[in-house]
Amino acid sequence: MGRQMVLLRVGVDAGCGGIQGPLFEDGGFEFICIPDKKRVSIHTYGNILDRNGEPVARYFPLVRRKLIAAQTVHVDPEWETFTYGDPTSPKRSLRHLSPGDFLVFYCGLQQWHPERGWDGTSRPALYLAGYFEVALAGLAGDFDKKVLKNEFGMNFHVRYPSVFKQQKDDLVLVKGGTSSRLFKKAYQISVEGRDRAGKPLKVLSPAMQKVFGAFGGHVSIQRSPPRWVVAEFVDQAIGFLRQLD
Repeated sequence: MGRQMVLLRVGVDAGCGGIQGPLFEDGGFEFICIPDKKRVSIHTYGNILDRNGEPVARYFPLVRRKLIAAQTVHVDPEWETFTYGDPTSPKRSLRHLSPGDFLVFYCGLQQWHPERGWDGTSRPALYLAGYFEVALAGLAGDFDKKVLKNEFGMNFHVRYPSVFKQQKDDLVLVKGGTSSRLFKKAYQISVEGRDRAGKPLKVLSPAMQKVFGAFGGHVSIQRSPPRWVVAEFVDQAIGFLRQLD
């Protein structure tokens, strides 16, 4: 079997965190993780710093900023050692990833200006954030304690014992190799379509369907179920990703 590729939505959004990630005029962006509902993390929106060395709490509305600065953060995926974990059933298929496969992350972003803040005239869209070239993947129970500590020790679901104890039987873990990357620039992959009720719905753009295919007709990418790239598109999609900044 050839290499596999799967796209997954991550990061804050209007429903989880209350904002999109900020997209800057130079095409750069800030990847901001979701809140930690368990409140165990050592990371907060006040101590995680953006590319200018300022707390990422600055991107939240002023009325929320003091409280959000103290809010702990679910840092996952984490880009320091390239790990991702999830105990929920929609992500269970990720356990089938093999070394050399690609886990591609995308996120919601909206235009932000350092002086004016959020650009109220621009609509949020979905953008590629980075990828893991997979080194390891499986259920937490597939790995011995040494591997969990050495390879996944920085992952939120492994790092905090109370979380790991509760989730270990269902936890899927993915480790990226050294060629994994968080992009410097964001690359838009969505356009705005409509659902059956006529409400706005983010779908994979026609240009990106030429790169990744149409996921068997499931081109809606607004939510986070994994979207698997069909085999005939994988190699060209890898080539596309590797040439991005």
